[in-house]
Amino acid sequence: MALPRWLTKKARVPAGQHVVAMFPVLHVGPVPPFDPATWAFNVFGLVQEEKVWTYEALTSGALFPISTVKADFHCVTSWSKLDNVWGGIRFVDLLEHIDVSPKAHYVMAHCEYGYTTNLPLADLKQPQTLLAWQHNGVDLDPDHGYPLRLVVPHLYGWKSAKWLRGLEFMATNEPGYWEQRGYHVYGDPWRQQRYSWDC
Repeated sequence: MALPRWLTKKARVPAGQHVVAMFPVLHVGPVPPFDPATWAFNVFGLVQEEKVWTYEALTSGALFPISTVKADFHCVTSWSKLDNVWGGIRFVDLLEHIDVSPKAHYVMAHCEYGYTTNLPLADLKQPQTLLAWQHNGVDLDPDHGYPLRLVVPHLYGWKSAKWLRGLEFMATNEPGYWEQRGYHVYGDPWRQQRYSWDC
């Protein structure tokens, strides 16, 4: 017997969160300009060979399969938006084109204006992790990270970094922008890991 819709939804919302219908806009700095002719995505650090892809190469479907993932989104500021459909490239599909050193256990996401956030490589390998440029069937609004956003649905939203420009593979877990300012180094919404003092 299927669970009632209200109970199913409630079970998907971590403690301390409330569901919203809109998609609030929160970010550091202004929306960056985007020129597809000059934009590039870089993979570097503990890899056998650094990679650089143009926007066309990354998003055309010629090199990487285009995927969609339906997932909820939980912001550290206490709101949750359910049933998002993200479109883009799964990280595991991107990884097939990267020769990663066995010493690499963490990744730093590098974004416009020097914004960064750190993640364990194992978390990026989860099947729902995407490099996304679509939301609910249309291109992301620039306020929400177009032309490219990292989407890591099982962690708080600041880990789903907007305006992604590169991934750096690392041996150690170095803190990113918000992590240096007191946010939790991991950010699990189900454990309410909002700040560095949260377990």
